[in-house]
Amino acid sequence: MSIEIKNLSKNYKSVQALDDVSIRFEENKIYGLLGRNGAGKTTLLNIITNRIFADRGEVFIDDIPSKENDQALQKVYLMSEKNFYPDKMKIKDIFRWTGEFYGKFDMESAMNMAEKFELSTNKVVKGLSTGYTSIFKVIIALSVNTPYVLLDEPVLGLDANHRDLFYKLLIEKYSEKPSTIIVSTHLIEEVSNVIENVVVIKKGKIIKDETREELLTAGYTISGSASLVDQYILGKSVIGLDVLGGLKSAYILGELEKDKLPEGLEVSRMDLQKLFIQMTNA
Repeated sequence: MSIEIKNLSKNYKSVQALDDVSIRFEENKIYGLLGRNGAGKTTLLNIITNRIFADRGEVFIDDIPSKENDQALQKVYLMSEKNFYPDKMKIKDIFRWTGEFYGKFDMESAMNMAEKFELSTNKVVKGLSTGYTSIFKVIIALSVNTPYVLLDEPVLGLDANHRDLFYKLLIEKYSEKPSTIIVSTHLIEEVSNVIENVVVIKKGKIIKDETREELLTAGYTISGSASLVDQYILGKSVIGLDVLGGLKSAYILGELEKDKLPEGLEVSRMDLQKLFIQMTNA
């Protein structure tokens, strides 16, 4: 059981959005799909769900080719940044119609979440703020009960309290009914405590596909005088440097050998956001 992507490429005129991407999203895991603006995240999610088509490559959902295949596509739900719902339709009617298309849609759960978010289901779509537009789409995504749920910038416009509530509800839902969840977001520090696996995409290529723990233990920061840091980093995989006066910090991928750490240097671990920034800087 998985979404398997093989040799996927997509071009928009002179821009290569995806470049020979191959990856597998496995059953019952929470993934963070991380990348800078224009890295190819949304293009990848849209191709998986047939909203756009690749120039080359294939997508398989539970070993079924997904292209124009309802049997495969009914297993996946994509919450998009774009709003595809009628402006004048009430939220409660959208919930009802979603239940017509997704047989396992949990109306009771959707209404409970609406109450927690203080979302009036009698409101129409065009009457919602940016934050509440995201909220009603998040509620649907957490209620459809498909094996694969793709969330593209799910907390867009949400305040801190609502973002915290979203992450709590996501974990609750995952604990009760495990599924494969892919969260594409820019708020890396917040999502770090939720995701199990990290996929980093840069300029249309997958540059990292590891568990969160593997990735975080693979990187560290060395700080100290510029001369000592320069000596230490020779031959190491340096992904970034910061310089302030005579002090320097180097961000390194690789195993830390504490017994070989010269006196006068300090070592610290990078959090996921810092690691992401250094890996995706130009």
